[in-house]
Amino acid sequence: MSGKRPAEPTPGQAGKKRKKEVMVEFSGLITEEILKKQVAEAWSLRTPFSHEAIAMNMDPFLHCVIPNFIPSPTFLEGLQKELLNLDFHEKYNDLYKFQQSDDLKKRREPHICALRKILFEDFRAWLSDVSKIDLESTIDMSCAKYEFSDALLCHDDELEGRRVAFILYLVPPWDGSLGGTLDLYNVDEHFQPKQIVKSLIPSWNTLVFFEVSPVSFHQVSEVLSEEKSRLSISGWFHGPSLTRPPTYLEPPVPRNPHIPQDHEILYEWINPTYLDMDHQIQIQEEFEEQSEILLKDFLKPEKFAAVCEALEKGDVRWSSRGPPNKRFYEKAEESTLPDVLRDCMTLFRSEALFLLLSNFTGLRLHFLAPSEEDETEDTASAPDSTEEGTSYSSSELQNSQEASSRHGQRSNEQAGPGPEEHEAKEEASIPTCQGELRRWQTGHYTLIHDNGKTEFALDLLLYCGCEGWEPEYGGFTSYIAKGEDEELLTVNPENNSLALVYRDKETLKFVKHINHRSLEQKKTFPNRTGFWDFSFVYYE
Repeated sequence: MSGKRPAEPTPGQAGKKRKKEVMVEFSGLITEEILKKQVAEAWSLRTPFSHEAIAMNMDPFLHCVIPNFIPSPTFLEGLQKELLNLDFHEKYNDLYKFQQSDDLKKRREPHICALRKILFEDFRAWLSDVSKIDLESTIDMSCAKYEFSDALLCHDDELEGRRVAFILYLVPPWDGSLGGTLDLYNVDEHFQPKQIVKSLIPSWNTLVFFEVSPVSFHQVSEVLSEEKSRLSISGWFHGPSLTRPPTYLEPPVPRNPHIPQDHEILYEWINPTYLDMDHQIQIQEEFEEQSEILLKDFLKPEKFAAVCEALEKGDVRWSSRGPPNKRFYEKAEESTLPDVLRDCMTLFRSEALFLLLSNFTGLRLHFLAPSEEDETEDTASAPDSTEEGTSYSSSELQNSQEASSRHGQRSNEQAGPGPEEHEAKEEASIPTCQGELRRWQTGHYTLIHDNGKTEFALDLLLYCGCEGWEPEYGGFTSYIAKGEDEELLTVNPENNSLALVYRDKETLKFVKHINHRSLEQKKTFPNRTGFWDFSFVYYE
């Protein structure tokens, strides 16, 4: 007699032949008492440990590698077959793109059942003994399949109750040139990730596990193989949560009021079509209905050509923007900009453009632009005023410089330091902006991070050097509602197109990871390695 109690048949399955139970064990070497004590001691003392059956390392955070985790090749072949027969669903957002199975907690396939048993019963007991963590019986386990251009970007895995993460690889012969590595990051003094300091290459029947903590930042690098799939089973063991350090808030990006600059800069740079008052009224009507608009051929052709030429020359110095759990792209150091690029930045910061954007959007980005109260009064006193919309001509801007200066001084005086005057401060504040010139290449992205204040704002993007750019490359800006995955709007890079998007406090945005498909662009444009954009945000 086996002494095992047979499982009761589920309703509707009485009399059906049950699948044969599969039995399997994990590596017996690591359960040997002497080795187990050595691993436990290394864990406790946080010291590296190496043995043919297991390797433990503390740099940049505690992680272990167990090769040949399950000694039975027959079992592994059966497990792989069952996994590949599962239904996979594409997982896609700012952080990742890959295919994932349903939760494996209740799957009845014999090999999956057997693996679940050894992981969450036998191996969990071994891991609890070694780590001295009281791990719960909670089962968190799914199968992931990464194919060409799939990736999982920098994150720390921290979620209530997660204590140890694990990955069992079932990959064909693999090397670093195929991508798909498990990359580990070190951190700075604020517990923010800095750079990749170690990469683990997936290997058949290798189990990797690591302690989930405030510093366990890692990623799955983009898979570069068009033939091979990176198949793995992953999940978490649960236990008492670790104490987290206080959430680090980045210093706010400085905002500045407009630069005094009259209307001549508009005539110098901008397509005359967009300076026509009737056209501005049409643009405003469309923008107020959609909260976004794309203005094609925005700069004069000769000015746009000069900007692209200056960018392609390579005289600009670029600095990397991080941390990688929030963003990874390059920003131009403005002190190194050639004149034409510096002048273009001045255009977007100019008083003339603030007023033009007010005309395009109906937002109060200049003191000449009417407030809602003004519009109400105008409607009551002058019924015909709607024919002129809310636009102001460049001639009105000519005499506004001194008045604008007085307005800014008056606003600053009104905005007192007392906390009780917070609302008055907001009303009195003058329109401001922040902006940068960015370079986008393969591997770049931004992620949604909402630990900061979300605000009403107008986003402006002007794209350069993106001829032949396809949406499947990534690099587009996606807007989503807070707490939702569904995209509200996608802005694709398009040469000399000015994108304007108004977002509220419930709208978040990200730039999708640029994958290796983007290298196709070089076939048509050999000197291109991506594209550039002027990115500005305006606040009323």
